Amino acid sequence: MTQTAQVELTDARRAYRLLAAWWEGNARDLPWRFGRTTPWGILVSEVMSQQTQMSRVVPYWVEWMRAWPTPEALAAASGAEVITAWGRLGYPRRALRLQACAKTVVEEYGGKLPQDYETLLTLPGVGDYTASAVVSFAYGKRIAVIDTNIRRVLGRVFAGKESRGGAASADERTLAQRALPEDDAESVVWNQSVMELGATVCAAKSPACEECPLNGICAFLAAGRPGLGERRTRPRQRFKGTDRQVRGLILAALRELPPGGSLPISRLDSLWPDQAQLGACLASLDEDGLVEIHQGGSVSLPE
Repeated sequence: MTQTAQVELTDARRAYRLLAAWWEGNARDLPWRFGRTTPWGILVSEVMSQQTQMSRVVPYWVEWMRAWPTPEALAAASGAEVITAWGRLGYPRRALRLQACAKTVVEEYGGKLPQDYETLLTLPGVGDYTASAVVSFAYGKRIAVIDTNIRRVLGRVFAGKESRGGAASADERTLAQRALPEDDAESVVWNQSVMELGATVCAAKSPACEECPLNGICAFLAAGRPGLGERRTRPRQRFKGTDRQVRGLILAALRELPPGGSLPISRLDSLWPDQAQLGACLASLDEDGLVEIHQGGSVSLPE
């Protein structure tokens, strides 16, 4: 039986009611939720949360929004300020893409974040998930938001099987659309609560089924949780010894400099024993616009 057929046989309205009640009492009190920030603040939270745990994001988001609460403020910041504020969130190119997004919003949309999915997709660093999340969570419009957690929950509850990870399949997108409530406000609660359930209860390897509000209607649980843990929706990534680690060490050293400061490249030699890897990582940071290499052999964060 396909995922599409299965959702038609399942009481999606009952699932919504159960999840909405659960959300009311169990949603994490994150600073960008419950109408406490702007659409821009929601976009910033979504970009920061990509491949990063929410618990790590919160303090960075708070400081970031204190420094740059609007696209105009972020657009006017220096590259060095932006990369320094990004700290250890990881994947620092996201910081520069976020600033590029801010500049586009200022230059092309008068500083107001667009409300429609298609226009949001044209902004630097904004893909399908982020555009959908902004439309739903910032503007309260009906749209299917599809991330790893949502795919896992919907696949288990309605189709009785695990998500394969990777890009969302046509069946998964159809399933998400059919399960989505027709009412705008209900669709927002649905997107938020399904995502929250996947993040906190319906985990990839060790779901807490006894605590799940949907355990009475979950096809996956009823089938004995077939294949649990066989396909991780987000493969564990090795970090130690990788270029990501080396790039992070270089950026950490540069963030310690005073504003406008630079560091002789020779001073970086002590950061990593493999000098070939160190040099390649420095070159890649320069290519990505995350550092500037100056004549005379010094390196700094971009201006």
